[in-house]
Amino acid sequence: MDTINTSYILHHMHEDELPLNAVSPPVFQTSIFCFPNCKALGEAMQDDACHSFYSRGNNPTVNLAEEKIAALEGGERAKIVSSGMAAISHAVMAFVKAGDHVVCVEDCYGWTKTLLVSYLARFNVKVSFVEGTDTGEVIAALRPETRVLYLESPTSFTFKLQDLPAIAAEARKRNIKTIMDNTWATPIFCNPIKFGIDLVVHSASKYMSGASDIIAGAVIGSKDDIELIYRQEYLQLGPVPDPLMAWLMLRGLRTLHVRMKAHHEGALAVASFLEGHPGVERVFYPMLPSYTQITLARRLFSGASGLFSFKLRTKKPEEAIRFADTLRLFKRAVSWGGYESLVIPNAICYPNAADIPPDRVGLVRIHIGLERPEDLIADLEKALAAI
Repeated sequence: MDTINTSYILHHMHEDELPLNAVSPPVFQTSIFCFPNCKALGEAMQDDACHSFYSRGNNPTVNLAEEKIAALEGGERAKIVSSGMAAISHAVMAFVKAGDHVVCVEDCYGWTKTLLVSYLARFNVKVSFVEGTDTGEVIAALRPETRVLYLESPTSFTFKLQDLPAIAAEARKRNIKTIMDNTWATPIFCNPIKFGIDLVVHSASKYMSGASDIIAGAVIGSKDDIELIYRQEYLQLGPVPDPLMAWLMLRGLRTLHVRMKAHHEGALAVASFLEGHPGVERVFYPMLPSYTQITLARRLFSGASGLFSFKLRTKKPEEAIRFADTLRLFKRAVSWGGYESLVIPNAICYPNAADIPPDRVGLVRIHIGLERPEDLIADLEKALAAI
């Protein structure tokens, strides 16, 4: 993304008209808005998508964050919702009905898979999963009844990429709606809409906040698609974004471009260290020069975030767990995208050790926060020595 345009969006867009010339946007912590007469109230109710009269639908603080996010992604409109999963659910459910079919990448976020496999099955919506690295495989999975193609580039834990322009072009020919989770790269490093993707979803709890202090989601697309989601799913299901949450998101967005650069530089340094360590079998970081899909990665991304995974040279899940428990500067927690570094061994995602696939026994996901990379590397070196 153009740096001057990014700075304008994050620091200036729609802020010249803030009340009382405030530098920081106010928090409109109100449930309702009053009108001078019934005629004005009635007009607002008839055009509720563009007026604030009840904060379940519109709120000025929320709307400002939506306008900035839409502009960052190159979309016409955005809708903020109360969680990343709400954004995913709304984007998918708005475009499927009973008897339809969805194609999705195999290694997607776990709750996305639950939505597609369990929840939508109640309404006779079918799903097919593909690895996603082979565009031909993705196209072969499409059916006449396919209505949504859901992508994560890179995928969860395994960081596999999809050729977004090629897949989007084929889907558009068949009138299939494409949805892409862009939480990992953020709009700073990737703009899927420019590659032809119809809808972009985010867990705004992560980098858009940057402080691990909110739960939020966002969906971005054309005016018509967001209007459909707003009226068909959002108003009826009610995943209302709190104005204070939107204000915290706005505060996080002001430093997004600075933080993402630091996450990228730190992660690249740590990934390079791990790649050269004898205790590590493989590193899954899309911007490493040795990465199997590096050519595609350079076409899709102008940079990368702090999240990646690697595989320890072990066949014992307890060793992967001991490695994670030995780390001092990495917190053991889910999610990612804040200032802190995190670690989670894939082995703990399985209730029984016998259920862990052999290729995932030593798989560890880490998030490189804003600590000094050399300190994180020293911490990792000690933990690797412990196993």
